[in-house]
This record gives sequence, C-alpha cells and structure tokens, in this order.
Amino acid sequence: MARDRALEVLATGPLTLVQDVGRVGYAAIGVGRSGAADREAFQLGARLLGQTYAAAALEVTFGGLSIRARGDVQLALTGAPTPADVDGRGIGYFGPFLLCDGQVLTLGTPRVGLRSYVSVRGGVDVPPVLGSRSADTLSGLGPEPLRAGDVLSVGPAPAAYPNVDLAPVPPLSAEMLTLHALRGPRDGWVADIDALAATVWTVSSHSDRVGIRLNGEPLQRHADRTGKELPSEGVVRGSIQVPTGGQPVVFLADHPVTGGYPVVAVLVDQDIDRAAQAVPGQQIRIVLDRH
Repeated sequence: MARDRALEVLATGPLTLVQDVGRVGYAAIGVGRSGAADREAFQLGARLLGQTYAAAALEVTFGGLSIRARGDVQLALTGAPTPADVDGRGIGYFGPFLLCDGQVLTLGTPRVGLRSYVSVRGGVDVPPVLGSRSADTLSGLGPEPLRAGDVLSVGPAPAAYPNVDLAPVPPLSAEMLTLHALRGPRDGWVADIDALAATVWTVSSHSDRVGIRLNGEPLQRHADRTGKELPSEGVVRGSIQVPTGGQPVVFLADHPVTGGYPVVAVLVDQDIDRAAQAVPGQQIRIVLDRH
C-alpha cells in the first residue's frame, strides 16, 4: 500500500540530511530557519513531482548516497549533477523517474557543485520539529544526519500529477564564481570596503551549512574600530561577516540568528543558492552593487 512506501539507506556519502523549506517565524526566540541550502534546486525537485515545498527531500553533500526502494516511489534529482544509476542503469537529472520496489539508486561524486537533492513524491515523512523536517546542523534541531540502515517513510502522494518531463537548468561551473552583494550594514568597520570586491577569495575546506569561510588577503579593521567589538545583532542568510582575523564568512542556511562581528555586506537573494554550491578550493569574486 502507498502508506508502506519507504527508502532504505544503504550508504550516505560524507553527509546526507533531510531538508524542506525550514522553520519560519522562530528567529525571535533564537531558532534559525535552516532548510535546503540550495533553495532553488530543492524547489525544482518539488515542482517536478507535482507537490508543494512542504514535502521534505534529501540533501546530499558531495555524493555517495545509495538508497533502496520499499514499494514503488517516484523521484527527481536536482542540484549538483552526479553520475547516477538505478541498478547500474544511468539516470538523468532534472526530470521525474520511477524507482521500483527493491531497486537501488546510487549517486557518485558531483562533477561540479557540492549539494544534490533527491526529492520523492509524497515527501520524506520524518517527525517535524517546530513545523519543519529540516536538519539544522548548528542547533541540532530536526532529524539526525542519515546513517546506513535508516529506513525513511514516504508520505502519501499528492492529488496533482507531475506534468514536466525535463526541466532546463543552467549548468553549474567549477570556474570562478561571481556573487553580487549589497554594502552594509557595518561596512564602515573595515578600512576599505572595496577590498572585499578587489580580492579573489578561495572557498575554505572548513566551510559547511553554517557558512562559507573565505581565504584571501585579510580585510583590515578601520582605525577608529581597532580593539572595539559590536554587541550581538541579528544576521540573515547571505550576510558577509568579518571576524577579527579579517577572513570573511558568508552565512548559509544554518547560520546563527545573531552575531557580534560586523556584517559588511549581504549577498543578493538570487546568489545565495549559487554560493551554497561552491566547493572547497573554488575561487569567488564579490561584486558590490551600489543600490
């Protein structure tokens, strides 16, 4: 029966999490939104399967996931493309396909990008926490990272049927990534905010869902701010924060709701998802928009 459908986890790769659109409306009590790091890729997976964004999916970091179907399930792959196969038969991205009872889906390592999404028609049915099934790696809210042997129930399929066979998606690139940002609110805390845009930054291997750590020529504090610190204030996804060492951090999905280091710029919303696909070692240039 449909309610008995499930996904059995055989292997997880470096990190596989359950994610949806996140916890909305709890920042005032210190709970961040979390949710899919690449929101556009997650939302595309839901649309391909004819369901709402409330349906949880699997976010796979750097490939390596292997799952077996219990009952027939319809899936869609989005985000960073990996070599993917069902029982050895190649499967493409950005379109729905059927994983029949007992068949195994396996994802390799992404050719470009970092995070892939496995959406399932009906959604991954784990218990919600504060209205969301998202795993927040900073607070620990939501389901634990997946482990081999986990069995994930699949929710009931929606009444609507998928009506798209294949979605055209711009390819990801391993070349230098250009991200646009707006200045402020604390751009005066660095000696030269234009140095943020003039520097070619490299994504650190210490980056995660909380934020991307950037390596490059450190930004210097303004002389008037030397030795001073800000009281903690609210921060948002896409904030570019500069700790005392001068190496910027770009906040992603699991960012804290407050921070005491100056936020000198904020990524424009459409570029935050692109930032979430940046891999360690990739170069980034930040363009400061004046309006």
